[in-house]
Parts: sequence; structure tokens; C-alpha cells
Amino acid sequence: MDTTVSTTAAASPRRGRGGRERILAAASRLFATQGIGATGMEQVAEEAPVSKRTLYAHFRTKNDLVIAHLQGLALSGATLEGVLTREDIPPRDRIRRLFDQPVADEAPVRGCPFIDAAAEFPDPESAVHSYAREQKLRMVELIVAVVTELGCREPLALAEQLATLADGAASRAMVLDEADYGRHARAAAEVLLDQALPGETEMETETEAETGAEAKAEAGTGRAKG
Repeated sequence: MDTTVSTTAAASPRRGRGGRERILAAASRLFATQGIGATGMEQVAEEAPVSKRTLYAHFRTKNDLVIAHLQGLALSGATLEGVLTREDIPPRDRIRRLFDQPVADEAPVRGCPFIDAAAEFPDPESAVHSYAREQKLRMVELIVAVVTELGCREPLALAEQLATLADGAASRAMVLDEADYGRHARAAAEVLLDQALPGETEMETETEAETGAEAKAEAGTGRAKG
């Protein structure tokens, strides 16, 4: 009985199922430690490990692999904007946590992966740069939704300011390798929020005005019926 095939399969259990997941996991490790540009497809195949044939069957080009990697990060919630969709966290706390490192125990500190990817693919028309831009625009949209929930009258302007603070803080945290650097941007964000959001007194005045208007309308309706 020829046992060559079964013996080979037993000796290489990791080259079977789950090739795509292993490729993405290997790419994620390599991109984080040495950068996208310095990572070759053959190195990813060796790290996975998979054959080059399997690698290219899943990802025809390196651009395809990089975009899949970024899509996985976006879906994982392990990015700056991941906290913005957390409905279990109060709106203002979501904004505050925008300035925390997504992976608290990561060392060295990593910046925003979308900004990093755009920097390594500087052509604005490239597929990777375009995807990174989409995610940065989505980040602003998510912030708009949160600050609107907080009662901001000009949510887009505030969202752009907060996104600028968050991206800048993440970049400086990476350069300085200081995980808690976001505290400086968070303090500035609190000032922006205090200025842009209606205070309790203003909200009470608006509520009283609305109540008064409703009362007058009801009184007018009563007189008309009489």
C-alpha cells in the first residue's frame, strides 16, 4: 500500500484548510512589524505557511492582499473608529475613547493602519490609498452620528476637528511609542465638545420654550373650538 500521500499530509497539517485565514494572519504580523512595502508575497507564503500557488489563488496581487488585510481590520473593530459603533457605551464616552490605543497592550505602539497604508501607497488613485481614504471618510461619518446624538448643531465641523485630533494623536503616539499620548488630544476634544454642545441651562431653556409653545397652541385650539 502506498502511504506517500497520507504521510505527506500528516507531515504538513497547516497546509490544508484555512489557507486564506493563515495568509491574512501572516500578512498582518509582517505588515505590523516591518511595513507593507518591505513585505514580499513570498515571505507571506513562507510565514503562513502556504505554497505560492495557494497564495496567488486567494490573492492575485499584493494590492488585493493589502486591501483584504485592511478590510479585516475595519471589521474587527481594532482601529481608532471601532469604538464609535459601540452602542453599549454612552455617546460622549465613545468620543473620549477615540483617543485610546485600540490594542492597549500592543508594543511598540502602532498608528492608524489606514494612514500607514496610504503613506506606503502615496498615489491617491491607487486601490490601497483609495480604500484608506474611504475609511477615513467613514470615520468622520461615524463621529457625525455620535455628536448629532449628543445634540450638536454643526456636527460635520465638529466631527472633522475630532477626527483630526484622533489621527494626529495616533500618529504621534506611534512616533513617540507612547501608548497614552492620546490624553493630550482628549483634553482638547473635551473643550471642543463643551463649546459645541448645548449646556444644561440652554437645553432647559429650549425645553421650557417648546413647552410654552405647545401650551399656547393647545390654548389656541381650545378657544377655536369654543
